[in-house]
Amino acid sequence: MAQNAKKHADDTSAPAMTQIHNFTHRATELAMTAMTLIGVNYKYGGNSPETGIDCSGLVRYVFKEAWGTTLPRTSLELSRVGEEVERDELQPGDLVFYNTRRRRYSHVGIYLGDNKFIHAPSSGKTVRIDNMEQGYWKNRFNGARRIADPGAQRQIASEKEKILQAFRDDVDE
Repeated sequence: MAQNAKKHADDTSAPAMTQIHNFTHRATELAMTAMTLIGVNYKYGGNSPETGIDCSGLVRYVFKEAWGTTLPRTSLELSRVGEEVERDELQPGDLVFYNTRRRRYSHVGIYLGDNKFIHAPSSGKTVRIDNMEQGYWKNRFNGARRIADPGAQRQIASEKEKILQAFRDDVDE
């Protein structure tokens, strides 16, 4: 399967691969994990690359593999986690949502940068990268969310504690 994913990555995502080198560490983990899924078959309700994966299954799998984070199962539930992000503020790793079944938040993908996102489109297709500026996707965009990196949150908490301790040490002197 890895060879299959590499083959598809080579022939469908050269511009996106260039962008990956410029991502932050946070986004690189997510993007690289997602890129390994290119070419995996779509399966409604699917959760694993071995048996097939759907759009929310892809997002859930990528975040679990890259960060150890367990996210909700459906695109609608995913649309309620993290913080809302404006389209012009998208960063690699953000979740992008679309209305593909005549209801809001019926499809989700992971933003890669340069108006590209990776997703599991629909039955009979495979995980791929698409351009958000294509008419189909542009007209169906519902919004975006940013999921906080638990590793970064721990680092911030640690730094905050060091600053507070230094302040306490200064007050005690």
